[in-house]
Amino acid sequence: MSPPSDLTSDMQTDYTVGQDNIEGNLGPFDFDIHNRVFVISALASVVFIVLTLLFPERAGSIFQSIVAFSTGTLDWYFMIVVDFFILFCVALVVLPYGSVRLGGPDARPEHGYLSWFAMLFAAGIGIGLLFFGVLEPVYHANVSLPLGIASPFGADGELNPEAIAEASALGIAGTYLHWGIHGWAVYVVMALALSIFTYNKGLPFSIRSAFFPILGDRVWGWWGHVIDILAVFSTLFGLATSLGLGAQQANAGMNFVFGLEVSTTTQVIVIVLVTAVALVSVWRGLEGGVKKLSEINMIMAVLFFFFVLFAGPTLVALTGFWTGLVTYVTDFVPLSAPFGRDDDAYRQAWTIFYWAWWISWAPFVGMFIARVSRGRTVREFVICVLLIPSLFIFIWMGVFGATALDQLYADPAGSLVKDYVIDNYSPELSLFGMLNELPLSGLMSTLGIILALIFFVTSSDSGSLVIDTITAGGKVDAPRPQRMFWATVEGLIAIVLLIGGGLSALQAGVTATAIPFSIVMLLMCYTIIKALNGELRGKRT
Repeated sequence: MSPPSDLTSDMQTDYTVGQDNIEGNLGPFDFDIHNRVFVISALASVVFIVLTLLFPERAGSIFQSIVAFSTGTLDWYFMIVVDFFILFCVALVVLPYGSVRLGGPDARPEHGYLSWFAMLFAAGIGIGLLFFGVLEPVYHANVSLPLGIASPFGADGELNPEAIAEASALGIAGTYLHWGIHGWAVYVVMALALSIFTYNKGLPFSIRSAFFPILGDRVWGWWGHVIDILAVFSTLFGLATSLGLGAQQANAGMNFVFGLEVSTTTQVIVIVLVTAVALVSVWRGLEGGVKKLSEINMIMAVLFFFFVLFAGPTLVALTGFWTGLVTYVTDFVPLSAPFGRDDDAYRQAWTIFYWAWWISWAPFVGMFIARVSRGRTVREFVICVLLIPSLFIFIWMGVFGATALDQLYADPAGSLVKDYVIDNYSPELSLFGMLNELPLSGLMSTLGIILALIFFVTSSDSGSLVIDTITAGGKVDAPRPQRMFWATVEGLIAIVLLIGGGLSALQAGVTATAIPFSIVMLLMCYTIIKALNGELRGKRT
């Protein structure tokens, strides 16, 4: 397919490159030098890394200001944007658009339901399950309280039995809010846009392709470059946040089990070592590296989950999952509301960070979901992507959270969970505090460290593959050195963010990139409707 004749020579090159990516005509070393998205993204990443290392205190101050502005001033904006994505998804399900098939009327799914569900689950999980699975339910039930509920611990520090059930249910429900369909609605928008414009319209597998209805041929020029560069930085900082949290939790676990010092230096060493493993995985490619590590990761995670379920108070854990789910459904609207609530600390310190984090991860996870979802109808796609992964995550968070809450209220004075989450806030230790009360605590804590590290590696190597696809104009099999470069950059950005301010810097990186990219995603909703209208007209002719 030749490019339109009215494009400039540069635009024609980019268009032809995109078509070659689809048809598989490119050699192994194309895109090393000439792609503008790669060059600008790489140079800007290097400049950011160098400046943060040279001026860590100044960088830390800037990061804190970004967090304060994003969560304090723009909290209403993020709440409205993500709520809109949910309404958009509902509209796609109930309107005739839901009958459109990704890939055309004759396309059929490449994967069975079981395999597809497993891949959807693997796409969106990561270090967050381990880092926040205990922390959030306990914290929300006792410190940062959703919907202004009363804490089970009164002013005198004594337990209030009447408040325990309500606080526990809303604490788990608040966790579900952050990990449920709100976040997956963000992924639906990105994945659906990529699927429609790649499979139905024949455009390159790139973020810019979704903007063809708005920009026309200009999407192959600098407008498209800017969109893809925003996607690169959004993904980089979203991944760096996950890597930074993973390093903190692994370091905390090593201290808990082996007495290793907790320090930024140790966390930097962890990031360096794990990034080195990720480089090996990236070099081995999707089948030999990423896929094998993901399979190992999933098996270990499932075994870890069932140990916690059956070694702890099984009935309490399952009941906590269910009551949290019921509360999440019944309080869905007030939990999602951007205005008229008296829980600013909960919303600004937690919810807004999560909405920004989901938006930053959207190119990464959305690309993966799009690659495995060809052949599904829009209705089937939206319903399954919203509900199936959310349910898996709810079960995990509900069981871990209810187990930790039961330990806390059974023995507040001797509870390590209370110490790490409420009294002396150490979020990276919360998981190990819960495991300490279960049998084989040393062994399972060690397994938790290994899981955190493997999640770390799989996030890094999968992320580098996705970023490389974006910077290669949609090419899904770019040269290995290019992929390894991005894996290295991810690790370096995680390191400089830790050095430049720890968790505040990680949050700043996410929210700073999520602000402009949220606008990109809002525009995607319009282009999706334009494309689906075209598909429906095609059916009627």
